[in-house]
Amino acid sequence: MSNVTMQQFDIDPSYSQPIKLQINLSYDGFTLATNLALPRRGVTVLFGHSGSGKTTCLRVLAGLERSATGRVVVGDSVWQDSERNIFMPTYTREIGYVFQESSLFPHLSVFDNLNYGYKRIGKHKRQIELEDVCELLNITRLLERRPNQLSGGEKQRVSIARALLTSPKLLLMDEPLSALDNLIKAEILPYLEKLHQRLSIPVIYVTHSIDELARLADHVVMFSNGQITRSGKAVDILCDPTFSAQFGERSGAIFDTKVVKKEIDDITLLSIEDGPILYVPKRHEKIGDKVRCRILATDVSVCIDYPKHSSILNILEATVEQIVESHRIGELLLILELASGIKLQSFVTARSIRLLAIKPGTSLWVQIKAVSIC
Repeated sequence: MSNVTMQQFDIDPSYSQPIKLQINLSYDGFTLATNLALPRRGVTVLFGHSGSGKTTCLRVLAGLERSATGRVVVGDSVWQDSERNIFMPTYTREIGYVFQESSLFPHLSVFDNLNYGYKRIGKHKRQIELEDVCELLNITRLLERRPNQLSGGEKQRVSIARALLTSPKLLLMDEPLSALDNLIKAEILPYLEKLHQRLSIPVIYVTHSIDELARLADHVVMFSNGQITRSGKAVDILCDPTFSAQFGERSGAIFDTKVVKKEIDDITLLSIEDGPILYVPKRHEKIGDKVRCRILATDVSVCIDYPKHSSILNILEATVEQIVESHRIGELLLILELASGIKLQSFVTARSIRLLAIKPGTSLWVQIKAVSIC
């Protein structure tokens, strides 16, 4: 095994029977070194720039990199252990794999593409039925079509359905939206959110898109040049100023909220962990449903005194936790903490910091436009 040092990340005690990857892989001047424990629930996003090692890590997990050395353990099942000469081939690992391109069989209808893997799974092992996955991904009307009669978004939804119908214990997704334009990405993301909410299958999702990370991730692994720079909960990493330069203008905070009220003037009220209330434009979710919210640092302004007669609906009290350098000259990044413990970020000019005498510990008011909360 290579002598590359692997950073050890502590195992969250809530990760019962986690996915463990202790792997080294070297080729053509590139070395991937991992020592990870990942949750077997929700969506884990492997994030980093192109060439950082995230797809290679996914391929190791899938058993597509035979030259990798080390251990891969999923729950109580050992998929790879170089020292004990154990290597489970890909077809025995009970995974679903969604590639960047749809990879559908062109000579088969959508129904036959879906049925190809589904009929090979014993009835006692099936976790999801064909009718259910078609409804979930809204592809029932496409069943008689051939792949060349589908849009890019439709092809990818069929590919996801096909992977799910193999009843995988783990769903691996390798930048499934990267080949699609922004309109089609916006069409597919709500379906991926529904998968997250309604299915218990853990997902490992590779992307370099901050927007996809913010919408989908429960857990994040940050990659850089084959090394893992951070592994942890998405809510913590997205608000960590360490990565503000990497996230740039897409820096901000995410948190899960719950729909608590719908008002007659098309405003929906969301509660943050039964604490602060956010006002947002009308949402289609029902009372009690969960909604992932994202607030960009560029959409948060601060006031020392409570602002009166403002068009901005969301005005919350907060304390300045940190002031850090921004990626742009003349600008600083405030890390703000609400009374509930939720953290926000705000890009503010250095002049405003000076004129308002803002420093760590300062109490102030944050303003967030309702229409900017996504």
